Amino acid sequence: MKVAYVFATNMASTFKLTTMILPQLEGGFHGAKVVGMFFFDDNIFCLRRGDPVGERLARLAASHNILLMACDQCAVRRNLAEGDFEQCGKGQVVPKGLADGVRVGCFPQFYQALEGNPPDQVITL
Repeated sequence: MKVAYVFATNMASTFKLTTMILPQLEGGFHGAKVVGMFFFDDNIFCLRRGDPVGERLARLAASHNILLMACDQCAVRRNLAEGDFEQCGKGQVVPKGLADGVRVGCFPQFYQALEGNPPDQVITL
């Protein structure tokens, strides 16, 4: 089974990702193939360049073909992307200061990026 995770609730990346999902993926016993992760609100801070979690995720994503995407509007608000709010959702916002390979976008970009490798389930945490 292929899954995509959406980290939308308070501290989802701090607790669920870092203490459960990431160690399981690194250990090879997660049980599902992860094809994408989409981060919202303060959950995007774990994706910063130099952040231990972001760097681990970037390496894992590169070796396992996992899409990592931060909400473009959330990234602009937190100075982790260049662009303005009118560009959000259109694929025009550029990541800034995020770990290698992390993209920014909105649902249209998330769906498009997963089009060639769609998940069977999307799980919101």
